[in-house]
Amino acid sequence: MNWLHWSLLSAFFAGLTAVLAKVGVTGVDSNLATAVHTTVVLGFAWLVVLLTGVGGGVAEFSRRTWVFLIASGIATGLSWLCYFRALQLGEASRVAPVDKLSVVFVLVVAALFLREPVTLKTGIGALLITAGSVVMAVK
Repeated sequence: MNWLHWSLLSAFFAGLTAVLAKVGVTGVDSNLATAVHTTVVLGFAWLVVLLTGVGGGVAEFSRRTWVFLIASGIATGLSWLCYFRALQLGEASRVAPVDKLSVVFVLVVAALFLREPVTLKTGIGALLITAGSVVMAVK
């Protein structure tokens, strides 16, 4: 499987996550729901590491790798806290498209910090994603 297959599976599971989480946050504190969700993700991720036998590779991580993985983990945690709260307050079919504006933020941040090119194609794509998110979010 290539990156596109994995990306499509990621999108499918993210969509499933939104619907399941919307039901899961009903009547409970969204922060507590996020903590339970994250604990399951953590356990599942370590299970995959153990089953694939790649756990020893963590000893080879550089300081830079640790810093950026920790920062990424903090950003993920903040994203999930906000996402679960948004799901608790709004409709999943409106929250998820706004969440997909993350694609636009990735394009901008990747251009600024990773020097990834912004082409006419990616610019139009970003505008379409933004327009689609706005259309789907507004009642």
